[in-house]
Amino acid sequence: MGRRPPKAVFPEAYVFPGGRLDAADAAVAPATHLPPAVLEELRTHGACTAQLARALANAAIRETFEETGLLLAAPGDPGVEHGLWASFRSQGIAPAHDRLRFLGRAITPTSAPVRFHARFFVADGEQVSGTIVGNGELSDIRWYALEEARRLPAIDVTQFVLAEIAANERGQTRVAPFFRYRRNRVLAKTADA
Repeated sequence: MGRRPPKAVFPEAYVFPGGRLDAADAAVAPATHLPPAVLEELRTHGACTAQLARALANAAIRETFEETGLLLAAPGDPGVEHGLWASFRSQGIAPAHDRLRFLGRAITPTSAPVRFHARFFVADGEQVSGTIVGNGELSDIRWYALEEARRLPAIDVTQFVLAEIAANERGQTRVAPFFRYRRNRVLAKTADA
């Protein structure tokens, strides 16, 4: 996780790496594919087509690398020669989708200054490589123990995701929870958030 800059949307809040889907994300060939169960969850609970699910997995891996320097990749050719994907290609690696799990999704309220429809993925930290180095979008980037992360200043969506991770750690896996609002009030969230 890392902290947003003072003048950013959600200033000073701690967040996970993430961002917008880029057009190139849909064209990138992964080294490994999403497990069938994960792809099915993204289709049925993530409001995704199979093509969008793969593009979102690429975006999650790309944004994590951009913002933290950490790679979730395996030997392969992403097939895209421009932007950040050129770095993957020059190293002979491509995104490792098989290491991702779909955790859930969230949509911001209509009154939010910045709207998003986010899908959250998790992966085992033992399966990433690289050294933590930021690109300026986040500060204080590091691995935080789960209980420490839950005490950091964060927006409700981040707290929702942390609660889901905590539930997973306790063996309470739920089918892709959906965090959303109706009339600017939280409509759905985890049982212990």
